[in-house]
Amino acid sequence: MIEIILREDVKSLGKSGELVRVKPGYARNYLLPQGLAYEATEGNKKRIAAETKARNTRNQAERTEAERNAATLSGVTLTLTGKAGEEGKLFGSITAQDIAEALAKAGHTVDRRRIEMDHPLKTLGHHTVRVRLHPDVHAELRVSVVSE
Repeated sequence: MIEIILREDVKSLGKSGELVRVKPGYARNYLLPQGLAYEATEGNKKRIAAETKARNTRNQAERTEAERNAATLSGVTLTLTGKAGEEGKLFGSITAQDIAEALAKAGHTVDRRRIEMDHPLKTLGHHTVRVRLHPDVHAELRVSVVSE
């Protein structure tokens, strides 16, 4: 077993910056060539500490920006139209892509993959949709679906 320092999160092994013990072949053949880890020397320990500090600073700045955007998005109500039959069921559906395009028209740029929907909206009425702006920050968006 040899000791290495992880540069990035590795599933089932550990988080970045951690000192872990792995078999020499795993380190030599996978972790080191992929740039996922460094050997645990004193110089590398200092380098990882500096990278971790920079990453934490950047992560905090991104979180602050995400919280500001979440406050803005929480006040937004989108109104989308669709053809509906009887009982308020849409012939099509409102997807995350439709919501992202409506947000872009309203001046808010959000990637459609960050819009969390269990399934597309298929009924008229008011719906609440979550938007993941950061791993720790979510905003709730109100979407109103009306008939054409």
